[in-house]
Amino acid sequence: MDTVTVSNSNRLEYLNDPSPQTLGRSPLEWLERLNGPTVVRVAGRDRSRTRAMATLNHGNEPSGFFALHRWLLEQRTPEVNMLFLLGGVYPAKIPPVLTQRQLPGGRDLNRCFKEPFEGDEGAIAHALLEELRDANPECLLDVHNTSGTGPAFAVTITNDAAHQALTSLFTDRLIMTDLRLGALMEYSEQEVPTVTIECGGAQDDHAHELAYEGLVRYTSRADVLSLEKADWDVAVLRNPIRVELAPEATIEYRLEPTGLADLTLPPDIEHRNFGVVSPDEPLGWVGKKGLSILNAISHNRTENVTQVLRVKDGQVYPAQAIKAFMITTNPAIAKSDCLFYAVKATGDPLFES
Repeated sequence: MDTVTVSNSNRLEYLNDPSPQTLGRSPLEWLERLNGPTVVRVAGRDRSRTRAMATLNHGNEPSGFFALHRWLLEQRTPEVNMLFLLGGVYPAKIPPVLTQRQLPGGRDLNRCFKEPFEGDEGAIAHALLEELRDANPECLLDVHNTSGTGPAFAVTITNDAAHQALTSLFTDRLIMTDLRLGALMEYSEQEVPTVTIECGGAQDDHAHELAYEGLVRYTSRADVLSLEKADWDVAVLRNPIRVELAPEATIEYRLEPTGLADLTLPPDIEHRNFGVVSPDEPLGWVGKKGLSILNAISHNRTENVTQVLRVKDGQVYPAQAIKAFMITTNPAIAKSDCLFYAVKATGDPLFES
């Protein structure tokens, strides 16, 4: 039955088994009808079990939202009960729609899934966590787009058969990290297998299709947690280093440096995603401040950035062969989040604990 309810106490709206009339003809029409963070429940054949999926935690990452709208319009009956969480509706609705990661002046919702749950985003994150605790799902996916173009991959804080099996519904690359940022994937600590899926670029039709096909597999199979039923062999990259810009640093994306920025990267640097970069291949240029404008963060401490990168004649090179990913050409994301993550060419950590 198609019902809509609103809970003012925890800032969420609820849709139960929504009809095509409720959803509208397109994802954008549905987004226009949503008033705020929304929980969608769909009854399954097996009413004793529930799986959960979050999407739109970032308002400019629409692949999961597009996939969910398409799946709901088809009025499929899932194998088990499904719980869908749409957290970032407010930033997604800011014109032009689906272009804002978070509200202007607001916090990144996917950094708020931990105490003390401060501000509006903290309250939304806390409410979504309460929904998960009430539903007690057997697993959870958080579907995103990468901040730049590049192949799909998954991220988790736990590397075991269940997490690899969930990953294999979408991709064959899994990043395992001990870094804690307050992301929803840290719900895995509640002993619920949880994986973040990065589908590829937000403007990439292939990313939208990947999100939909993975969602169909996730909702239609009786068992999604057994590795022997995996779609692909999963390659695991462990504990990447997070390379960040210092807060006061400036960045440009140009074919050559102008001398005005602390860091200059080429406009096509996204093509380096998941490729191996050797120590003799330049990544970009630094200004007079050198590498002091960069930080290298491992899961438990700040590392020496000179063990990750080196400078020769103003150009930046890897200090050793690395595999880099989540490279962005969006300067706002480069400043507010990170430049990229890196592991050894083998997929092992650059720094061992």
